[in-house]
Amino acid sequence: MLDLTKLAGQMQGLSQHLCSEVAESNRKLELAKENLKKACECQEEIVKRQEKWRDRITFANATPIEPLDTCIQISTPPKVHTIIATDGSQIAPNHHEIAYCYLLNIGRVVLYYGQNRHPLLDSLPEIFYREEDLYIARQWGLKTEEWMSHCRTTSEITVLSDLACSIKNEHPSLAMVDGSLIYWFLEQLPLEARDQILPPILEAWGKLRQAGIPIVGYLSAARNNEAKNLLRLLNCPYPVPDCINYCPDQLDYVPCKKFEGLRDTTLWATQLQPGQRSALWRSNSRILQLYDDQVIYFCYLHVGTEIARIEFPAWVVNDPGMIDQALGLVLAQIQKGYGYPVAIAEAHNQAVVRSGDRNHFFALLEREMIKAGIKNVSISYKEARKRGSIA
Repeated sequence: MLDLTKLAGQMQGLSQHLCSEVAESNRKLELAKENLKKACECQEEIVKRQEKWRDRITFANATPIEPLDTCIQISTPPKVHTIIATDGSQIAPNHHEIAYCYLLNIGRVVLYYGQNRHPLLDSLPEIFYREEDLYIARQWGLKTEEWMSHCRTTSEITVLSDLACSIKNEHPSLAMVDGSLIYWFLEQLPLEARDQILPPILEAWGKLRQAGIPIVGYLSAARNNEAKNLLRLLNCPYPVPDCINYCPDQLDYVPCKKFEGLRDTTLWATQLQPGQRSALWRSNSRILQLYDDQVIYFCYLHVGTEIARIEFPAWVVNDPGMIDQALGLVLAQIQKGYGYPVAIAEAHNQAVVRSGDRNHFFALLEREMIKAGIKNVSISYKEARKRGSIA
């Protein structure tokens, strides 16, 4: 139980700390705005330095493929269109439960606009209980819970692709997922584990590409700083931006970190008006070397309530009409969802496993175990004591 009386005494110190952080953030923001203005004047030179010394730059940075001061108003999307979205949830394995297994639940949503058709709102549950499902990750030094999360990412994309391609629809369509299309966690995975996660995702994207259905990753409250980090090249005091030789330890103070901690979204909030997008950027994340020709691009979109980061594969960016229409559909979804895409929100609602659902799942599992003749079906004493606390 939380003791609010004891907690209240710590709040004053927290509020003072936050006030000082806000003041420091405003100072960094003004400095970043000045650097952005300078970068607009010498963008070509900066990009050339970036490309030449890319293998020597150790911090994350992206490459703009349009002028840095680009602010494009998003056009009105067609009234007749279709939005497809998926999201996932899970029941994690627990040794204290009646059986060691886990469940993935993928929420599916198809919204038809201007077509006089009922929406699809459902979920696809799948239970994993075989030894190869539960313990395969241990050979790579991964926890089952971590592996389960990676498998869920793959399932979300494959289900989205199959669902989108199964809809026989001649109207414009858009596939949406919550979160990034750059799977940073792959960098930490062994090669064998990575080969079980990424290829199905790239194959699913390929199906969407053949079907002419763009896919976007929507990031709310994005913490990325790839775009802002391009400005660090302006503040490098050395002859060339060779981080490996001049600044090998990026955790220490380095001269180019003049606005460290500032997010891309904070900077672009000062540049964009509602309904406008920023320049398009190509991510240079090393993991994208495994994506074949499906490199990820992104832009920042002022949706009215926040600055959202929108990501797309290269084949979407290479079609100007497709990307413009996709962004228009994203903006329409946000307006319909009062600040957040309604299709993604509904996919989450379909996927989420609430406490009542969890109890029903284990009750159903218990009934099946008893029916199969398994005795002593019960949770551990620890779990039973926690659930029956006298407090």
